[in-house]
Amino acid sequence: MPWLDDYEARLAGAESAPSGLTSTINAVRRGSAKRLEARARQIVYGMVRHGTTTLEAKSGYGMDDTGELKILRVQAKLREAPLDIVSTFLCPRSIPAAYGGDAAGYIAWICSELLPKIRRKGLARFADFVCDEQVFSPEQSRRYLETARGLGFALKVHAGQFRGSGGVQLAVALNAVSADHLDYAGRNDVDLLARSNMIAVLLPGSAFYLGTGRYAPARALIDEGAAVALATNFNPGTSPTYNMQMVVALACARLGMSPAEALCAATFNAAYAIGCGNLAGSLEVGKAGDLIVLNAADYREIPYHFGVNLVRMTVKRGAIIYKEGAVSGRL
Repeated sequence: MPWLDDYEARLAGAESAPSGLTSTINAVRRGSAKRLEARARQIVYGMVRHGTTTLEAKSGYGMDDTGELKILRVQAKLREAPLDIVSTFLCPRSIPAAYGGDAAGYIAWICSELLPKIRRKGLARFADFVCDEQVFSPEQSRRYLETARGLGFALKVHAGQFRGSGGVQLAVALNAVSADHLDYAGRNDVDLLARSNMIAVLLPGSAFYLGTGRYAPARALIDEGAAVALATNFNPGTSPTYNMQMVVALACARLGMSPAEALCAATFNAAYAIGCGNLAGSLEVGKAGDLIVLNAADYREIPYHFGVNLVRMTVKRGAIIYKEGAVSGRL
């Protein structure tokens, strides 16, 4: 659900307004799976209209096993209808009241009970962890990620969105697939990413929406040889957009990327960041026929027309799943 009160409070100068997070957690835990699926399907269809054919979806708002499994099961029901959806279990970013602030006990339960259950049921491919927030200690962060890796999850790490956190070093040490955000990535982080096989997933929509003025060092990452991907980071609190064309425009205007670099990051590299590089991200023999047709004569028009939806047609596995409709001249 939209965090409209939080949004208005932030515009008025409030430093934090957590009511949206609380309401979302309550809505997920108390609402029916059918209602959650209906809302999620509306969002997916909006993404289709803006040219998305494959996406990653995260859990993390359910807090307990019932809530987290509900989210992941809804994601499973949405797969291939009409998009390919890759599921990620995101370790919750707060501690339920039932644990009384016991971070160690909560992480122990996630590692011993919830992660194995999700893996047995095949509900998620990736396990993700937010290293920026000081909810869990570095030791607890490492325990979570090492447990997930041992169970067979591929790893992702949120790092450097609001501060330097050491998340990149941890991600590299544990051979994560990607490190995401990186707005506060320093010189050492850039060097580590450039020497690794990880993908740096940049999310300029969040910095733009929150007005932080701090963007990831895309130019340094690319120049040093790191693989850079782009994504919307669609969520109600920090980036409520599913327009990847706008993200490409921000990458050019704020991250110093060329249109060609930004498009590669939004397609080919993005597919590899979610384990789909063998199926999507480019038009090659053996891959699914995923493509979009644009109302544009030149690919550079995508970032040039910022915020404009240029998609005329979205094609998934060779079938048209969205076609732009005519505008009526009648009043």
